[in-house]
Amino acid sequence: MDVAQEAVSFFSFGAAVAAPVVFMAKKKGARLVITLESSAGTGFTYTTQKNRKNTTARLALKKYDPVVKQHVVFNEKK
Repeated sequence: MDVAQEAVSFFSFGAAVAAPVVFMAKKKGARLVITLESSAGTGFTYTTQKNRKNTTARLALKKYDPVVKQHVVFNEKK
């Protein structure tokens, strides 16, 4: 290896050969991000989190829909 190649490889990452990046597998978290869609049919959505261990059924919350300007039921959608 000549001096120019050695200088490029040293200054790029501080080592002669860059090691590939390996990501380790992670456990799935207990919390899951879900989308709540308005039952009024306006297409307005909220996003929230739910605990997948404690709440296994689909979530339905009564929240404010600014399109119809009233509180309606928002259902979890996949």
